[in-house]
Amino acid sequence: MNERNKPTVATATKGQLFRNMALYSGARLLLVIVIAAVIIGVGLIAGIKIPVLVAAVFAVLISLPLSLLLFKSLRIRLNESIAGVDEGRRQARAELQAKLRGEDGR
Repeated sequence: MNERNKPTVATATKGQLFRNMALYSGARLLLVIVIAAVIIGVGLIAGIKIPVLVAAVFAVLISLPLSLLLFKSLRIRLNESIAGVDEGRRQARAELQAKLRGEDGR
């Protein structure tokens, strides 16, 4: 199969990549905030004042594996967007190198 007969791979735009990255990062950040609030709230109910920094550290540690389970679809979408943008870059680079070699593609 030559270059022209290759099936085209769906590529993602940088805008889609940015949107998916913002959604995934925002969801993870929100999860950290919720877990930290729960830790502080449970501490207040138990009569213990937990520093915000300590709650934040534990929230990050708890949210790391939890976000892998809760946000699987967002993570998969983000990975597909990254792969699509990479594929677009590869195609553009291959076209540029073909033009530099003098292969017009006509």
